[in-house]
Amino acid sequence: MATASAPDGEWRPRFNPWLIAVSVMLGTFMEVLDTSVANVALPHIGGSLSATPEEATWVLTSYLVSNAIILPTTAWLSAAFGRKRFLLTCIVLFTVSSAVCGAATSLGMLIVARVVQGVGGGALQPIAQAILMESFPPARRGVAMATFSMGVIVAPILGPTLGGWITDQYTWRWVFYINLPIGIVATLMVFSIIEDPPYLERTRLRRMDFLGFGFMSVGLGALQIMLDKGQEADWFSSSFIRTLAVISVLAMVAFVIRELTTDEPVVRFAVLADRNFAVGTMMITVLGFVIYGTTAMLPLFLQTLLGYSALDSGLAVSPRGMGAMVSAMVVGRLIGVVDSRLLIATGFGAMAISGWMFGHLTLEIAKSNIVFASVINGAASGLIFVPLSTTVMAYLPRERLQQATGIYNLMRNIGAGIGISLMTTFLARSTQAHQARLITHLTPYDARYQEWLQTARSALAAHGNPYTAASQAMALLYGMVLRQATLLAFLDNFRLISLAAVICVPLVLLFRRSRPRVAR
Repeated sequence: MATASAPDGEWRPRFNPWLIAVSVMLGTFMEVLDTSVANVALPHIGGSLSATPEEATWVLTSYLVSNAIILPTTAWLSAAFGRKRFLLTCIVLFTVSSAVCGAATSLGMLIVARVVQGVGGGALQPIAQAILMESFPPARRGVAMATFSMGVIVAPILGPTLGGWITDQYTWRWVFYINLPIGIVATLMVFSIIEDPPYLERTRLRRMDFLGFGFMSVGLGALQIMLDKGQEADWFSSSFIRTLAVISVLAMVAFVIRELTTDEPVVRFAVLADRNFAVGTMMITVLGFVIYGTTAMLPLFLQTLLGYSALDSGLAVSPRGMGAMVSAMVVGRLIGVVDSRLLIATGFGAMAISGWMFGHLTLEIAKSNIVFASVINGAASGLIFVPLSTTVMAYLPRERLQQATGIYNLMRNIGAGIGISLMTTFLARSTQAHQARLITHLTPYDARYQEWLQTARSALAAHGNPYTAASQAMALLYGMVLRQATLLAFLDNFRLISLAAVICVPLVLLFRRSRPRVAR
């Protein structure tokens, strides 16, 4: 259904904004879901294609690298080729490459298809966000961002659960095949409903800064590979990781200098001159760190220490998605009624509380405690994301929304990569540190140690081989120490996540109050 023209002469889309929202969010939800749904299937992919676990992780790395490179160039590519045409191309590319991923007969074929899939998926998030911000009037942009949050917050939370169920019930190939019907419907809806606003027509570009694009591609690619492979290669003890770090820093410095000095940059850093956007970009990076760090740690905690299956752990944390969905819809209607800065601060406060709750888990914790903390965590995500997305764009003119959303979504993804990488590294290192500390209490001079060991030996000897009882008792004790050390490492990570959320609370004072100007 077409909408009436705006009374003030501003451009308005011909179709209902909600129909536009469904059109663009189908592709976005499909793309974001794909970033997390494949994680669960990695062991099955490796076994099916005769690949080691280390080789199989390139299925994720290859996608993230190409995805990161495309994200900040979305504005330029949209201006050069037309946003609607570019969006259609991306959806078709993502859908076709998903079919190739599902039909892959070798790891090399799958990795190449994932690279192409990342290229197609990289632009879907920023384009969807920009279209939603343009299609809804300023007073209803909170509702628009609530809709957008369904894709970027809820999808990665539900991804592991859906991926585990599909892999267990069918095969890993259906993790990619499920994109086909969604992609076809999204293509038809975008072709029929989405239109380019006139001010995008006036700003189309033809010349590309290939040198700047090259610097950016090398810098972001090296950074993403370093984050993904750092723990596996023992970080800076590895010459490979040190080389990637140097290449990333030099390439990104060269990229920034190039973009600030050329007449037609691929990425326009001028949007960072807006205080709200600069502060919000920093906060979305931290939010990516917090959300994805929690997403990586919580299922791992449930599976390694509490013995949950992949599906059961997914079901235990899936209430995060419900909490995020409900809070996003409620907060979307509060935008303009309640000061967005208060909503953001409350959200980060609730995020810190949920991190504190996760930081006090035990090995005897009930599932209900996990669910309760997960709901608070999910509700906090929606409480932050919706007002933050409207606040950072509040003072930007419409012509710059596409440029801003590309940078904004890139920094969220980088924060997510840093969060997953650091949490994985800290878990391994902290487990070793706690284990070394706990073992110092296991000495022949400790009466409780001697008493426990004697009791265990007697019990094992009475129900098994008395000659191996002593070694079995020591093995049992070592297993207990390792579980406790791992538990303490998980708690350290959750407390770090809580601290990161707390730090963001006072930063909301740097925002100007969101009173959007009349779009130009």
